[in-house]
Amino acid sequence: MSYYVQKAAVLGAGVMGSGIAGLLASVGIRVVLLDVVPNELTEEEKGKGLTKESPQFRNKFAIAALERILNPKTMMLYKKESAALINTGNMTDNMDMISDCDWIIEVVVERLDIKKQVMKEVEKHRRPGSIVSTNTSGVSIREITKDMPKEFRQHFLGTHFFNPPRFMRLFEMIVLEDTLPEVKECIVNLARNTLGKGVVFAKDTPNFIGNRIASMSSAEVLRLMIRYDFTIPLVDQLTGEVMGKAKSATFGTADLVGIDVFTNVAGNVINSMDDPKEKELFTHPGFVHELVKAGALGNKTKHGFYKRISKKESMYWDYKEKEYKPYLPTVPEAVKKALASDNKFAAIVYGEAPENKFIWDHTKALLLYSSAKVPEITEDFKMIDKAMKWGYNWEKGPFQIWDAIDPQRSIARMKDEGESVPAWVEQHLKDNGGCFYNKDTGIDFAYINLSNQGAPPVAANEDATLRDIGDGVLCLEFHSKGNSISDKTMEMLRTATEELKKDWIGLVIGNRSKNFSAGANLVGIATLAKERKWDSISEHVKVLQSVNMALKYAPKPVVAAPYGMTVGGGAECVLHSSYAVPHAELYMGLVEVGVGLVPSGGGCKECLLRSAERAGGATSKSLLPVLRSAWRGIVTGSVSANAFDAVDKGFLRQETRIILNPDALIDEAKKSVIELASKGYLPPKPSKVLLLGDYGRAVFFSEIEGMRGGGYMSEYDMHIAKKIAFILTGGNAVNGTLADEQYILDLEREAFVSLCGEEKTQERIEYMLNNGKPLRN
Repeated sequence: MSYYVQKAAVLGAGVMGSGIAGLLASVGIRVVLLDVVPNELTEEEKGKGLTKESPQFRNKFAIAALERILNPKTMMLYKKESAALINTGNMTDNMDMISDCDWIIEVVVERLDIKKQVMKEVEKHRRPGSIVSTNTSGVSIREITKDMPKEFRQHFLGTHFFNPPRFMRLFEMIVLEDTLPEVKECIVNLARNTLGKGVVFAKDTPNFIGNRIASMSSAEVLRLMIRYDFTIPLVDQLTGEVMGKAKSATFGTADLVGIDVFTNVAGNVINSMDDPKEKELFTHPGFVHELVKAGALGNKTKHGFYKRISKKESMYWDYKEKEYKPYLPTVPEAVKKALASDNKFAAIVYGEAPENKFIWDHTKALLLYSSAKVPEITEDFKMIDKAMKWGYNWEKGPFQIWDAIDPQRSIARMKDEGESVPAWVEQHLKDNGGCFYNKDTGIDFAYINLSNQGAPPVAANEDATLRDIGDGVLCLEFHSKGNSISDKTMEMLRTATEELKKDWIGLVIGNRSKNFSAGANLVGIATLAKERKWDSISEHVKVLQSVNMALKYAPKPVVAAPYGMTVGGGAECVLHSSYAVPHAELYMGLVEVGVGLVPSGGGCKECLLRSAERAGGATSKSLLPVLRSAWRGIVTGSVSANAFDAVDKGFLRQETRIILNPDALIDEAKKSVIELASKGYLPPKPSKVLLLGDYGRAVFFSEIEGMRGGGYMSEYDMHIAKKIAFILTGGNAVNGTLADEQYILDLEREAFVSLCGEEKTQERIEYMLNNGKPLRN
């Protein structure tokens, strides 16, 4: 039997159910969203004349969920139009709505008796062959369906999304003995390729993989903190960036998610365990439960492990004195040394300072526990690493950390300290050259790997590498700081376009980092501006412009694979590519105004050209409203909320194919290069563009005065906005003039150089470099 998902039902319209429904609708799957019928009418509902039979009352929870999904602040949808695919109802009157659904997802309260009752109702209304899954994070999958018919069990599995479903990649799948292989394959393909999830296969054990390992790790941190007599802020310094975790570390993260949630997740494991030693591993010290009892739950109650007094002042909970105390964040010397080393993991684990010993004890406990749970919670240790990276944003999973600190050295120390290492670990290391992972291929073998072995270099320098990714396709990988467009990066962009004159069929511009590109190298610009080297700045801009034009008119297709922050010069690189295959989470924009500058690598030019395309005509009247929208975006430094929004903003073309699986991004971009080449790709022909001249400029200047008068712009913002308007309307040209691209590029360059000479621009650049955020002076 062939399985597919075109329509899904989500049973349970809470925060998680809403998030799942929003994600499914965002990718084009029709959704039925149902919840229970409320018990009683509120006084407000009675005042509106509603009765217990009113659909508005009976569907109240699902209707509220749809409103939540539509709220832009929740970011549950990529585009609001997708909400039209969601139909609401309730689980008493409308279970017939699931009869034509291909996938039915249960997301109700975490109680076995309620979940079993829901499954009985699902069985009455589902069509045979439809897939059913539970999103439980703590209830036994097997227990939920043990009394259900075999056909039901054959189409049943666990599918644990992490919250929020749009942003969290981890998707834990629990397949039981009766689950058909075709059912598993259908949901795996859907999760990976359509929803963009990282799928890990877990066994039906308490809290599965991610929450199990994370809860144990956090409980161990709490125990060690008390044993070492460390403070909460010190422990957060030790368990954050230096160990490849979020800066919020242990206690800041607990405040963020809620200390009650933090303890409940551990409680789920404790309540499901029979082994007293295992229960003890997950037990939190008394002071944590005291905070929960006192209502100190973290950020949502404005105090928890920390208490924010002002933007610059915080206090922490002294668990011994039972009071909040002020503190100034200080970084221990051991952490400073580790962060400055080539291998921060080994540097922080091996040392004589108390902080080093704390981290060793914690790391040892994490590694031994994780390895002891193979094969109990999963057959493959790599699943644990993936779960922690995708579900908790760890830089490295436990076994990757083990590789980083030298498995042989660490195991010898563990044994000296009386610990036992699972036999499978030593056997695996023996069979695999002394490490858990092959250093060239890494954690995942399914996708193109940008390593010397997976993609040999054709040319390289300090900031970029040009690689052969097979089938005649090149890939240019940025690896400068922030993937910024430096002089070295531009040099490799030039090399790439020269290589395209040879036997290669095309080029991908892509990388695997936190962001595609943070834009221009501001340090170099700031230095030249301070030294008043205006000719050097002008020449720098000329080179950037010529490189981007070479990309645009390259003889072979150039496909960009942007993701994450793609701003300034990074956005201009994408704008000049033949085609883009972006990840859905794309935050793209021309943000130069934040540092007192204008886009100068052809960004303004491309916005003008694309506005003319979108206007669909060669008249000033049709061009003006579209160009005004583009001008506003540049003036306000607007960044797309996602790739779909980037299409709406004109940064990407309507036919752009958007990818949700970030691991597949370079593979998909490569496919696009091959497809374009197979169709006989020809570069675009240079064309002229209509200029609005004084007519358009008068309109824009009038709007600028209004924005300044309304307090939306500083005087210097207004100055920059006028320069951008001057460029987009063609400088001193009259309305109706036709100009080539070089004319607009010259206007960009002149404005950029002149602004570099202004004190307020230099202040903005300096502020951004020192503080990481814009100055509005």
